Amino acid sequence: MNRFEGKSVLVTGGSSGIGLAAAQAFAAEGARVIITGRDTAALVQAKATLGARSIAIRNDAGAIADAKELAAALASQDILLDVVFINAGSARFAPFAEVDEAMWEQGFGTNVKGAYFQLQALLPRLNAGASIVLNGSINAHIGMPNSSVYAASKAALISLAKTLSAELLPRGVRVNVVSPGPISTPLYGKLGLDAAALETTAAQIQSQVPLGRFGTPQELASTVLHLAAPESAFIVGSEIVVDGGMSQL
Repeated sequence: MNRFEGKSVLVTGGSSGIGLAAAQAFAAEGARVIITGRDTAALVQAKATLGARSIAIRNDAGAIADAKELAAALASQDILLDVVFINAGSARFAPFAEVDEAMWEQGFGTNVKGAYFQLQALLPRLNAGASIVLNGSINAHIGMPNSSVYAASKAALISLAKTLSAELLPRGVRVNVVSPGPISTPLYGKLGLDAAALETTAAQIQSQVPLGRFGTPQELASTVLHLAAPESAFIVGSEIVVDGGMSQL
């Protein structure tokens, strides 16, 4: 299929995990893909897998100045976007009593403020009929201990999809959310846990998934493409949960 032939797609946090899987899936269907990330080496490596037409831009998803610079970089190349996948995020977990201001600022700064002002900066670069997909999380729904900051930030994104949908519909722009459950990505190695604690945590999470396994980045990417594609033109302000039944059964 070539649902995105001739389209330009931006994937934030596109150098690894879910973002890279989505970028690869968009490229496979004909899109020119722009990815962002903070790790220059990872961006170079990811770009090599996406082909010569792809563009990699170093960008801090939580910095408003970087959001404006990204929009300016696209404008300098006369790039108008048909799809934006806001995937870049931060995940830190701690008991409520141990959460400090720095952890709060990092979580909300990247997951909410960063996403909000990135989209604001990109508004002039969106084609009529563009699709925006936000990467949420089932943590916004399940009340998992130690996830208060992360879960609240993802709940904010789900709310944002609805309010922005109402505001942007006159421009023909749709906003939706894909909310993953446990997905096998490098994110789990960035939770601040040692190897033993990480293994224990992963086993505990997996035991709660009715399908008995973690999902793959490719499985989530297929849902992102579905929400961004023309066949989903009647899906607006909605959330699709991809979690192996963890929050549903």
